Parts: sequence; C-alpha cells; structure tokens
Amino acid sequence: MTDLIEVKTADLAGEALGWAVGKAEGLDLFLEPPGYNGVPCRVFARYQGAATEHTKRYNPWEDWAVGGPLFDKHCKGFGMLQDGTNSRYRAFAYNQPTGFSRLAGGPTILAAGCRAIVALHIGDTVQVPKELMP
Repeated sequence: MTDLIEVKTADLAGEALGWAVGKAEGLDLFLEPPGYNGVPCRVFARYQGAATEHTKRYNPWEDWAVGGPLFDKHCKGFGMLQDGTNSRYRAFAYNQPTGFSRLAGGPTILAAGCRAIVALHIGDTVQVPKELMP
C-alpha cells in the first residue's frame, strides 16, 4: 500500500478528491501508476459481482455520470455565490439516518458536492495517498 498523508477536506482536488469520495462510499480503490506522456497517478474502483469483476476510472469531481448519482444520494442542495472566490459553488450533503449535514465549497458544483460528501462521512481531514497530492 502507498503512504498516506493527512489533507484538509476543503483542500482536496482532482484525484485526491476522487480517492476521498471513494473511501467515503466504501469502494475498493487502487491507484494506477503514472503512465506515458506525463499521465499522473489515477484512481480506479474495483467492482465485484457474484461471477464478475471489473475496474473503472473513479472521477466523480469531473464526470457527471459518476458524480451525479452521488448528488442524488447525498446532496440536498447546491448553488453558486457571486463572491469571486475559487470556492464560489456550494453543496449541502445530508445524512438521513443521523440528521447530520455538511456544507462545502468548490470551484465547480461537482467538486463542492464531493467535498461535502467527504466532510459528511469522513470529516474535515482525510488520509489520501501522497502520490495524489501536488
């Protein structure tokens, strides 16, 4: 396993954000090492069925096909502030059984939602592989 470092949830972006969301969702994640032409480490999820196994790129912060269902599951509100900051989008994640909720910001709606999900299920700091941090 790779070395993990602690990162503030509000500072998560890119692959590190995908890793944290996958952990919050309880997925079996692994890193694909850097590839040719400068392709960095990427996060993949391993899905297992009764007789099959497949892996798939896990990038909920940038792909609505992956992040959209997470919004349906966790995020009960989102919007945009005209404050000129890098975290101008906001998302509100809610846990039905506990009644606990968290608000997070981000440069896009998907990033804000992913940060809110991580904050809700893991907390204000999270452990991510050091290879995923700039």
